Amino acid sequence: PRGYLGWSEIGHECSRYLWLSWRWASFETFEGRIVRLFETGNREEARVLDELREIGCTVWDRDENGKQFSIVSHKGHMQGHLDAVVQGLPEAPKTAHLVDVKTINTKRMTELQKKGMKTVYPKYWAQAHGYMSHYKLARALFIFVCKDDDTLFVERIEYDDAEFRRFESRAAAILDAKEPPEKFDAESFTCKFCHFKSQCHGTEAALPNCRTCAHSTPVADGNWMCEWWENIIPFAAQVKGCAEHRYIPALVSSFAELVEYNTISNEAVWRNKLTDKKFTQPRYSSMEMHQTEGKAALGEAFVESVKDEFLGMRCGFKEFPSDLPWADDQKKAPKGGIDHKPLGELYRTT
Repeated sequence: PRGYLGWSEIGHECSRYLWLSWRWASFETFEGRIVRLFETGNREEARVLDELREIGCTVWDRDENGKQFSIVSHKGHMQGHLDAVVQGLPEAPKTAHLVDVKTINTKRMTELQKKGMKTVYPKYWAQAHGYMSHYKLARALFIFVCKDDDTLFVERIEYDDAEFRRFESRAAAILDAKEPPEKFDAESFTCKFCHFKSQCHGTEAALPNCRTCAHSTPVADGNWMCEWWENIIPFAAQVKGCAEHRYIPALVSSFAELVEYNTISNEAVWRNKLTDKKFTQPRYSSMEMHQTEGKAALGEAFVESVKDEFLGMRCGFKEFPSDLPWADDQKKAPKGGIDHKPLGELYRTT
């Protein structure tokens, strides 16, 4: 996973989305077709930069070490990478421009031609101002390539310091927040296709890792400090977490409330808000809290008795579907079978 909040994302309308992404509340996965689309964008970038060279422009797309030009801010937790800086454009041959290449479809191209980049792609608008400010550029050139018919749309924008300050302040607020910002209404278009929707508006728990743990704090140089182990956490370890993981309470507030915590033993007592029963950590691991889809099972008497019987038992209960044709409570028991029981009870006995 990417370890920083990107300038390419800071223009996203939902601050909560940005916070959850940076905190690794879940990792978005993509099917092969989408990965290929990303690669198409990378290939188009190289093609357009070559075309700019062919019309006489000077193109800087790598530093002296052969790497992309990058920016790092906010103690290393905010970063971005430039496509290129170009000089010699016909519109302003003496002015160095930030250049970024994007690929879009016909529908978005039509919208972009009518409304402009700031309205259609506020993320790119924010990205442009971050890059221009850090590299002291007064102009940016965004080149949009239609993947359907190779139509080009080119927009030059002028640096606006007030806009840069606005995005800088927003980034600082997100990175400094100890809990996720306010969420949008569940019916909003922003939430409709968001992969955090089940966390914000359902009972899904965030992934257990160091960034969702109450013990960890972002510090200088892009590092994270674990207050339980009193040490800087290596990047690979941040992804895995450890058995001492204790959730930031806001990340599980849809189904659990922290009622007691022992700072010496790291024992936590939670109240299951769905059943009013209590369950404790480390008796239940954070991974169990995450994997159990039927959150009412946490602290439930039968689960507790199984844990007592089978020491070290870990659960990851899933919700049973309720629309199975054989789940009708009125059906008779099979011949020679046990008395029919409601699905939930049958599930617990099996």
